[in-house]
Amino acid sequence: MPSDPHGLGFDHLEFDPERFSGVARVFPLPAPSLFPRTLVPLHVFEERYLELMHDALDSDGLIAMAVLKPGWEIDYASRPPVEPIACLGKIVTHHRLENGRYNTLLAGVSRVRLLEEIEPPRAFRRARVDLLAEQEPEASEPGVAELQEQLIEAFREALPHGEPPEPLMRAFQGDLPLGLLADLAAQTLPMDGRVKVSLLADPSAIDRARKVLAALASGGEPGGRLDPPSPPPFSEN
Repeated sequence: MPSDPHGLGFDHLEFDPERFSGVARVFPLPAPSLFPRTLVPLHVFEERYLELMHDALDSDGLIAMAVLKPGWEIDYASRPPVEPIACLGKIVTHHRLENGRYNTLLAGVSRVRLLEEIEPPRAFRRARVDLLAEQEPEASEPGVAELQEQLIEAFREALPHGEPPEPLMRAFQGDLPLGLLADLAAQTLPMDGRVKVSLLADPSAIDRARKVLAALASGGEPGGRLDPPSPPPFSEN
């Protein structure tokens, strides 16, 4: 896991791809909830995901946040299909409530491709996964600096009026990699779910930046509008 010179919350997070087992606990939600090098709060209450939390806390602390495919509602209690690309997250902090539920904070460490689910299943799902390398251009490549400036401007304009939250201020003022800036926008701003699935699935920083710009230009979704974002609540399973 890279260092965190921009103060985004990853200073003490350790993730060594070379030591990753290739097996991940799978926590599917209806929409993308986590992107690499971003943070998401999670409220865990279903029994199967409480077991997942216990297993993660006793081991490597890693959870693959997957995305349920459309139509999941009719089979949610079982194992409905998920999108092939997920975000592997690591537990940063957690708090067990008196009722046994958890509030936890996850940090995204890598995109992963789900290869196959492991049988027999436990109460929660597990899968063999491949880590996906980010395709990040050099800042000196032609057009990259201009694309980054366009993305920062569009990102700022999509936020509510007034000063952005401090972490985003640091992000806008710093020299963030293009891919991280695109993922921060995808994580922070409300967009159509299809757009977010496409952003999560794309390892190319340039492609993601262009997709974010197109989504913001269209109001966050095809033919739609972008509602003002709010501080992210705890995502619930």
